[in-house]
This record gives sequence, C-alpha cells and structure tokens, in this order.
Amino acid sequence: MQRIEESELIINADGSVFHLHLKPGQVANDIILVGDPGRVDMISSFFQSIEVKAQNREFVSCTGRFNGKRITVVATGIGTDNIDIVLNELDALVNVDFVTRTPKTVLTTLNMVRIGTSGALQADLPVDSWLLSEMAIGFDGLLNFYLGRNEVCDLPFELAFKEALNWNPLLTSPYVIKASNALVSKLDGAKVVKGVTISAPGFYGPQGRVIRLGLQDESINDKISAFRFDTKRITNYEMECSAIYGLSALMGHQAATVCLIITNRLAGTASKDYHPEMKKLVVYVLNSLTN
Repeated sequence: MQRIEESELIINADGSVFHLHLKPGQVANDIILVGDPGRVDMISSFFQSIEVKAQNREFVSCTGRFNGKRITVVATGIGTDNIDIVLNELDALVNVDFVTRTPKTVLTTLNMVRIGTSGALQADLPVDSWLLSEMAIGFDGLLNFYLGRNEVCDLPFELAFKEALNWNPLLTSPYVIKASNALVSKLDGAKVVKGVTISAPGFYGPQGRVIRLGLQDESINDKISAFRFDTKRITNYEMECSAIYGLSALMGHQAATVCLIITNRLAGTASKDYHPEMKKLVVYVLNSLTN
C-alpha cells in the first residue's frame, strides 16, 4: 500500500494532525460541524462529560458524551476551503495509520452533521425555521478538483440549473450533491423543512448582496428562487454544505446539514434574536444523533 509522504499529510511533533491538532482516537464517529468557534462551547455545555478539547486558529474541537454516546464537535470556520481542510484531516484521523502513513485496510464511516445559519430564498420560509438540506449546490468549485466528482454528483440537475441561469462561463461550474439518506431520515421531524441549499464562496457578491460593488447578474437570486428541477426548489444560501456533502460522498462518510434560517432574502426580514432558537436546534440534533 502506498505510503503518504510527509508533505501530503503533515503530522505535528505531538502526533496530532496539522490543522486540527487532534490525535487518532480523539474523534468520535458522530461529529457535529459548526462554523462559529464559539458555538463549540455552547454545544459541549450540553455534554454530560468532556474527554478532550483542542484549538488551533479557528479550528476548535471538543469530544464528550451526550446521552451516553460519544460526540465530537468541530468548528470549521467559514467557507468550503476550510471544509477541505477539516474533512480531509478528520478522515485521516480515522482512516490513516499515522505510524506507517498508509490508509487502513478497514475504513471507518463518520456521521457528520453541520449545524449552521442561513438565508432563505423562498418567501414562504420564515426566519427561525429549521432547514434540512436534502441536496446542496456548490458555487465554490471545490469538488471539481477531485477524481470521481461526476460519479457522486447529480449531473442532470447541474445541467438544468446552468441552462436555466444561463451560467456565466467565468464562474466555476456548480456541482450538485445529495445528503445522506440515513441522516436525513434521522434528522427529519415536525419542525424541520427540507430543501436544496446553495453553498456560496462568499457572503456578499456571491450571494447577490450589493453594498458598493455591482453584480455581474443583478437578477441571479430571482432566477434561483424561480428554478425548479422536478419537484425540487432551491431554498437557501450558506457557505459550507456542498463541500461537506461532496467530500463525504467521495470518502464514504455520511453527511447532512440543518440550518437555522436567520434572514429571508425575498421578504427582507431577519431574526430579532436567533440564539435561543439555535440552542433548541442543537438539542434537537444531539437527541436525533443519540436516540
């Protein structure tokens, strides 16, 4: 089996992986991913016990137990570029032997649920609702760098989307990827709304916001909101989901995303205080993963 060179997988002097500063054995099979490093403390405050904490730059991690089950929370920071770091290093922690620097013969499947905030692109999605992403569309282009991209993506959906939006060839080609059916079933509930999420490579222009800089396509959000593929419609913007789904599909992991809607871009509304609702969503996800 081919050895992974030191330049490709950097291991720190203490045996931890380069960015996350976690060691093999310190990661649970059930992982909650959040963007905000401060949210790790909030989520771990619900744990009955804490086993390990780690922090390096924006990457904050905590492994503990909730309802007797081992859970890891990892803050990824913002953007799919950070997701590329986090998912590759989480996979390495469970599926690479750090001594021989070779992939293990028996691979571990991780269950990863992102909890985040998001902006709605449909007028009937009120702020403070919970959006479970059945599919994600990546505007970031990350998955296009990886072999096997076409085998895990919904190519007819991609083609229809690009044709409907008259996709600008200067932009990266969007990719469309499904969530884990098993995790979607586990996270579904009376308060949960399911939809299709766009992961944008920025917060302002890539999500159609205008402050001082104009947009290449001023009507892009109207086109996105009007788009339909079979019975599916695009419900919201965020910045990480597509890369989590894409890399998980390629690596053999399970992934899903639940976002709290804090703004509605069509209605021009914003949550007055989303923090109490976020705590309710966190407890819901923790119970869903451990029951």
